[in-house]
Amino acid sequence: MTYLVEEKDGFLLVHLEGDVDLSTSPEVRKLMLDCLRKKPQLLIDLSQVSYIDSSGVASLVEGYQLSKSQGSEFALIGVSEAARSVLQLARLDKVFPIYDSLAQRLQHGSI
Repeated sequence: MTYLVEEKDGFLLVHLEGDVDLSTSPEVRKLMLDCLRKKPQLLIDLSQVSYIDSSGVASLVEGYQLSKSQGSEFALIGVSEAARSVLQLARLDKVFPIYDSLAQRLQHGSI
């Protein structure tokens, strides 16, 4: 798994690529929590995630819960088909704010 973090349009945007699994989810968790400490508007781009397991999903849930507790924003954008199917199976597609792209998120204004 690789990642890229960039600031764009007032958000910290984390692009994840590859597998988010038991071996990489601790790194994803730390990355998201560090980002939430720096900037309260965090978007996670899952468009290049080829596989995500329950530990990866748990990391996303933890980031989402932390953002909710501190009144900040956490959303997923560009969710790949592989990641979407896992989120749907866990019914988390109804919990996480999910957008097709940054442009679609920007059209929604503030949350």
